[in-house]
Amino acid sequence: MRVLHCADSGLLVELDDLDAVQSLYAALSAALPEGVTDLVPAARTLLLRLDPRRADPDAVERAVREARPGRSAERSEGLVRIPVVYDGEDLAEVARLTGLTEREVVREHTSSEWTVAFGGFAPGFGYLAGGSALLEVPRRTESRTKVPAGAVGLAGRFSGIYPRESPGGWQLIGRTGVEIWQVDREPPALLRPGVRVRFQEAR
Repeated sequence: MRVLHCADSGLLVELDDLDAVQSLYAALSAALPEGVTDLVPAARTLLLRLDPRRADPDAVERAVREARPGRSAERSEGLVRIPVVYDGEDLAEVARLTGLTEREVVREHTSSEWTVAFGGFAPGFGYLAGGSALLEVPRRTESRTKVPAGAVGLAGRFSGIYPRESPGGWQLIGRTGVEIWQVDREPPALLRPGVRVRFQEAR
């Protein structure tokens, strides 16, 4: 663990891997140190945003180092069910890369419960972890200039849903009509860290 001070308003904790980030995030969420206003997880870091008027950065760092790892399930933010039409442009390629049939890809994607590990890339985009290890595939060698909103994809160990039309290089396996990001909703993002996701095949 490496802790970096970001002026007087933040601490950036560098960790070994995503599992370590999720464990520390769970522990700190359960007992938020004094003066910490927000926790922002990423693949190998956890940012703690501080209120400079209330937080002692050194005390917060001690709390971080003394935190006992927690379990992701303990910080669950609820379960979201996402209906997906599995007709993505890369479904056949994902089947080839994994050695599965297209139907087996769908089965593996829908049989696991995923959890939003962190957000990024675009507002509302959640990196979903915890799915079947059989679905780990590389990003496309060439990104698309336009991926439609609602496209469901795979990249590395993650699954994700594009919240709006944007460029992207994930392997697209399907699409959903669920609105992932709505500016007039509170909170705007449907998929926030800790939210559990179950994909369901829609026809």
